[in-house]
Amino acid sequence: MRFTEFNFQPTLLEGIESSGYETATPVQEQVIPLIMAGKDLIASAQTGTGKTAAFLLPMMNHLITNNHHSKVSGLILVPTRELAIQIGQVIEGLSYFTNISSIAIYGGSDGQNFVAEKKALQTGADIVVCTPGRLLAHLKMGYVDFNGIQFLVLDEADRMLDMGFQDDINTIIAHLPKKRQTLLFSATMPEKIRRLARIILHEPAEINIAISKPPEKIVQKAYVIYEPQKLPLVKYLLQTTPHRSAVVFCGRKQDVKQLARELQQARMKVAEIHSDLEQEKREEVLQGFSSGRIPIIIATDILSRGIDVDTIDLVINYDVPHDGEDYVHRIGRTARAEADGIAMTLISEKEQSLFADIEQLLGKPVEKATVPEQYGATPPYQPFVRKPHSGGNNGKRRNFNNQHKGRR
Repeated sequence: MRFTEFNFQPTLLEGIESSGYETATPVQEQVIPLIMAGKDLIASAQTGTGKTAAFLLPMMNHLITNNHHSKVSGLILVPTRELAIQIGQVIEGLSYFTNISSIAIYGGSDGQNFVAEKKALQTGADIVVCTPGRLLAHLKMGYVDFNGIQFLVLDEADRMLDMGFQDDINTIIAHLPKKRQTLLFSATMPEKIRRLARIILHEPAEINIAISKPPEKIVQKAYVIYEPQKLPLVKYLLQTTPHRSAVVFCGRKQDVKQLARELQQARMKVAEIHSDLEQEKREEVLQGFSSGRIPIIIATDILSRGIDVDTIDLVINYDVPHDGEDYVHRIGRTARAEADGIAMTLISEKEQSLFADIEQLLGKPVEKATVPEQYGATPPYQPFVRKPHSGGNNGKRRNFNNQHKGRR
């Protein structure tokens, strides 16, 4: 289905065309008509399916059509500053030929940014994209007027709850008008998301597309090795696997820093992203990566849901994430749009059971690739596999979290 078939306003169609959008993805085909019909929505879709445009386009079309006059008409809550920036950039591109204004509000920025955010909230911005904590800081100061909110979007809702934003979300929603259209997007549908949906949504439509599964076009491989073999192997993989852009994920920022130093000493052009970097530096690194000047980024999971670069064709998990959903989001950074991608995971002896749990979540084993002989003997893959919980998928997910919650 082409975007011209949705009956969007001409100025929005110009922005869609200039942004390079032509054919709608499956989630866009299902979601856009429901939102345009005024329905509340709870939707689950894998990463990289185009859900950002799926909620932005009908929201923006409504604001153009109805000649909005509120200070803030649309509010989008997201878990991370990277995702807020990314969505803000998408809005800028799509709204270029319209009179829609927007601002991204997120923590970690300096006092000057806070002042600019305050001014935008006081004078009005049609669409506000924000992290819950930062928005709450503004709300507590008493100058935010949300009486004209028509749309509330919770994007990556499961991630926000996992990060402990439940109380912040409840406080924010208490400041919003009850009559509004609410859209909840989540990669997974655990019971806590359904409880939230029952509270904030009104007779919602429900869309489910390939929950918790990475796109089939991602080639997944795993290397079963000893921990000391990881560094030489990741160097080898980056040097011998053809790629335009690559992301190497580490669970800890200390590992990100160390790996970045080691690769730089090997004369590889890499940069790092983690929570110790100032926001300005992060944006500088991401800009260099997006433009191709920096071909490799070493990052923590802060980047696993906050970057959308079509040229990423290689993802390497330097370690196995403790959460199966984080694995899906990490490798989902590659094979964006219609491109192909490779995802490789390095599995040490102590991580074998973690990876076996991920394979259970995926519903199939991941190919175990042969480690080159020059790196010596490797351990056998003999994980201890827990039996699935009797409560179905949600039960298995709860069991997985309980087994590992002390290790995060």
